[in-house]
Amino acid sequence: MLALLLALASPELELRGISVSYGNTVVENAYRNTVEIMRRAGKRITLAVGARRPLKRALAVAHETHGASGLGYAELPPAGVTLDWVKSLDRLLVEQPEPVTLVTLGPVTSLALALRREPDLVRAKVGRHIAMVGNLGARGNTTRYAEFNAWCDPEALDTVLKAELPTELIGLDVTRQAVLAPPEVTRLAHSESTNARWMHDALRFYMEFHKQAEGLDGCIVNDVLPIALLLRPDALTFEEQRIVVDLSDGEHRGHTRVKPDGTRVQVATQVEMSRVRPLLSERVFRWATRATPTQTSQEGATV
Repeated sequence: MLALLLALASPELELRGISVSYGNTVVENAYRNTVEIMRRAGKRITLAVGARRPLKRALAVAHETHGASGLGYAELPPAGVTLDWVKSLDRLLVEQPEPVTLVTLGPVTSLALALRREPDLVRAKVGRHIAMVGNLGARGNTTRYAEFNAWCDPEALDTVLKAELPTELIGLDVTRQAVLAPPEVTRLAHSESTNARWMHDALRFYMEFHKQAEGLDGCIVNDVLPIALLLRPDALTFEEQRIVVDLSDGEHRGHTRVKPDGTRVQVATQVEMSRVRPLLSERVFRWATRATPTQTSQEGATV
């Protein structure tokens, strides 16, 4: 939610399309949530539907982290049936007249499927891939060793890594530092704007999860960092590593690690949150407290 709102509120970015996947919730909920976020932001962006489940593993979502809807306590319309005629990620890519930056915020199953179907197309159209996935030095958030997106579908991540796209990994080593403090969230609840209160309801569930699961006062907003990187390139520091993903079962499933014969990728090692935090406060939270809740734009985005 916050990552998408930040992208929508940033005129430096030309958002060409949004591909929806399973992840924190099932794909039907994720599609409904994305439509509702865009409605509240007054934007219309081309939507695609990617993976509904992992390549080989059973579907697992994060109800305990983000609620049954995927947006905590936020009021939402019922989720409809995601129709098969909604375009896929590879169809979204084929429409692009030039290479684009692809940001993946969930399991990379949709990208793995596109690589299986049309590898040449993906290589031609993805000029840069920023993936929020994995962990090297940080403790995992699903098992002791594995980060959620990598754990959900390690086979997909293995496929993507071996494709040797120009990939930059932003994992738990830096995203765990992106913490919203309680005052930043509760301030939304006292706003006169229904959009601000709606955002608070979504984040309140997530705050409660962090408090119960690890005693953290606040919540970790991992997904914001890949968008922040596009806006503030100096906010993150990267180093080249050779990475593999563990395809075994048990605690090491989805474990990303450095290995001499791994794929060469850029891995985020440090983040300067003083460069990231103002983006949320000035673009997302300020919009939320001022926005008219039912306003919708009639202008379409460039696709």
